[in-house]
Amino acid sequence: MNTIETEDKYFIPFFNKIPISIERGEGIFVWDEDGNRYIDFTAGWGVTCIGHANPVITNAIIEQSKKIIQNPSSGLIYSPPRARLLSLMSEILPKPLSKVFFTNSGAEANDAAIKLARKVAGRTDVISTVKSFHGRTISTASATGQVKHRDKFKPIMPNYKFVPYGDIKKLKKEMDANTAAVILEPIQGEGGVNIVPDMYLKMVSEMCKKNGSYLIIDEVQTGFCRTGSMFAIDGLDLKVDFLTMAKGIGGGFPIGAFAVSEEVAQKIEKGDHGGTYCGNPLGCAVAYAVIKHLKDNKIDEYVASIGDWTLQILKQWKKDYQDIIEVVRGKGLLIAIEFFDPKQAQSVYQECQNQRLLVNITQEKVIRLFPALTITREEMKEGLDILNSVIKHQWEEYHKIKRGLGLES
Repeated sequence: MNTIETEDKYFIPFFNKIPISIERGEGIFVWDEDGNRYIDFTAGWGVTCIGHANPVITNAIIEQSKKIIQNPSSGLIYSPPRARLLSLMSEILPKPLSKVFFTNSGAEANDAAIKLARKVAGRTDVISTVKSFHGRTISTASATGQVKHRDKFKPIMPNYKFVPYGDIKKLKKEMDANTAAVILEPIQGEGGVNIVPDMYLKMVSEMCKKNGSYLIIDEVQTGFCRTGSMFAIDGLDLKVDFLTMAKGIGGGFPIGAFAVSEEVAQKIEKGDHGGTYCGNPLGCAVAYAVIKHLKDNKIDEYVASIGDWTLQILKQWKKDYQDIIEVVRGKGLLIAIEFFDPKQAQSVYQECQNQRLLVNITQEKVIRLFPALTITREEMKEGLDILNSVIKHQWEEYHKIKRGLGLES
């Protein structure tokens, strides 16, 4: 059996699989087992932030794996790679966040933040938002504001409330003396790259502080320069009690983290949380290398620049293909093209694959673009040229059908 046949036979079928078997990658490019080259505009769902097979990561893995991969007694033993990573993160974390714990994934980070927020607050309710996505554990699925990810796993965890993203009045109505925390993505990624004004986030922060509730900011997708700053909330002067991270922190290596304020840390007791791989030396060495590369090379500034350039091109497409493109939105290199018709979005998604451009589709009609942060303008243009030709074909087909129906001359 070949790779695809073997996976189809033995792999639990959670996904609608793409019939492509990728063998290797370099930068934004990947190659299948037959040697065909593809452009990757998904970065492994926002993970490979400095590109595929980057020597920065490879060298960190090699050097650390020669020393030690997992500590004896795990987190009970001090670790030089963990200490170096903690020190580096102290330089980049938004204030007043000062204490960090490492996890295996973003879902684990969110799960822990919710659990600890309830414990230290002595309250039970957590308010989330419609179209949010916080993970696939039973707790984080219960906190996700999408029925398709939540309600089929009954009984879901209790004491979650949902309000429309960006609606302060609805949030104020739901917040009460039993609200332990509000969990928010500064930009909803899987929900369709939905963006709220900075003022909304500041108002939520102030409401949490006034109500004695904790604010959990989920930067699993937006963190580590994805939106043109190290974190999407940088510069907003928010009172954040928990910040959750993953994806870009390891550049493709599975590691996550959450940070808390000193105020929260003082209320956490020994035994409240833990984990076998809580900052293992290998993961910490990789994360350190990735973050240092992002910081030393000012990738945040580069992403802001190339992101603005890309959005200007896409906004022109919105004018050119206004009959089929409903809206273009994004920040940095987290970008969405939303179509009026889900069928058109699906066709664009499929035809891009046929032309060896890998994009992501979410919310049925949103094409999400989040390539490696190190993508060059020439590489971006190569991918955008393919995408433009595919969308143009959809637009022409749309008008051909209208003419056939006698709706235009």
